[in-house]
Amino acid sequence: MKKSISEVHKYAGQEVTIGAWLANKRSSGKIAFLQLRDGTGFIQGVVVKNDVSEDIFQKAKSLTQESSLYVTGTIQEDSRSPFGYELLVTNIEVLHEAVDYPITPKNHGTEFLMDHRHLWLRSRKQHAVMKIRNEIIRATYEFFNQNGFVKVDPPILTGSAPEGTTELFKTKYFDEDAFLSQSGQLYMEAAAMALGKVFSFGPTFRAEKSKTRRHLIEFWMIEPEMAFYEFEDSLKVQEEYVAYIVQSVLKNCSLELDRLERDKSKLENITTPFPRITYDDAIKFLHEKGFDDIQWGDDFGAPHETAIADHFDKPVFITHYPTAIKPFYMQPAPDRDDVVLCADMIAPEGYGEIIGGSERIHDYELLKQRIEEHNLPLEAYQWYLDLSKYGSVPHSGFGLGLERTVAWISGVEHVRETIPFPRLLNRLYP
Repeated sequence: MKKSISEVHKYAGQEVTIGAWLANKRSSGKIAFLQLRDGTGFIQGVVVKNDVSEDIFQKAKSLTQESSLYVTGTIQEDSRSPFGYELLVTNIEVLHEAVDYPITPKNHGTEFLMDHRHLWLRSRKQHAVMKIRNEIIRATYEFFNQNGFVKVDPPILTGSAPEGTTELFKTKYFDEDAFLSQSGQLYMEAAAMALGKVFSFGPTFRAEKSKTRRHLIEFWMIEPEMAFYEFEDSLKVQEEYVAYIVQSVLKNCSLELDRLERDKSKLENITTPFPRITYDDAIKFLHEKGFDDIQWGDDFGAPHETAIADHFDKPVFITHYPTAIKPFYMQPAPDRDDVVLCADMIAPEGYGEIIGGSERIHDYELLKQRIEEHNLPLEAYQWYLDLSKYGSVPHSGFGLGLERTVAWISGVEHVRETIPFPRLLNRLYP
């Protein structure tokens, strides 16, 4: 019977057939050890010369890396294996022999691996990262579905931008200009006015010429919007959501975290509530730490965020940023017009901002004024203004960058490893 590696634990002592690829192999005289993978996981196949025909044993010894095959054998428990089981092989059927597979067990440079990303995905490390990414996505849907949110899909092609058009990819939409979306937020606000609590999950694009380990040109965002939710209500949802996905990864991807040598104790500590610091206090803190380059009114760079995050052992909210450095749609603080009701969530261990969120302006005249102050075309935002014209309510939302979150939880250094096919400043291949 054909079974996947992920389900063989149910068949200890029984004979199964697994469709697999050969990740690696080694032989020791009369035993050949086959490292097999099938997409669901990895298992070791053991071929004992005295237990199989000479033809099968020679076939095992001559198998080449990434050849595809059907392997039949008996599942047996193995306490030495991280997986807990191994396959005692009785038969091998080669489906396709791979010749000169370019990614060998030796070390390769990053550019080489990125040029072969379509094959690099097969490695144990990349497999683990993709499984963790998938678990975060699964847990995201679970969290929002359990909490009464409705999934809504905003358009990717837009005629307007939530944060201006300076970092947008421009294209022609027949006889008018259009942009690749940098955020679905404005559309999600419209959806929240119809459905109450909504979330989206989709690709976003930033034409930002940045080459840091935190930046991608194309990345995926989870963007909830909530009617009748004020600033504090939104912060509570954010910390509950992040804690939920971290605990889900710990529960369901323990093997993958071990494979990546992730310190799980740091993740086990991610429970609510999360610490907070205002922008004002963050500036004072940075000055005390010797960051004399940052002044009130400046945005934080990676070193500043890391210094703040290192002071805490959980994600930290930095709240109440200056109005001048934030987008037009953010609600002013009730007691100060120079700061807005917003927060960035900074991940521990130097992974930077993973969430940006705010209470949104719900006053028609103020919103119109802000659009004009940002020199945005009023006609392009008329539909958005309608939201505050017809039954306006306090509402809030946020966006979580999936790839940075995957990098933090999995412990990998660069976001290019957290998306199947990264789009970077100098890379559109493969």
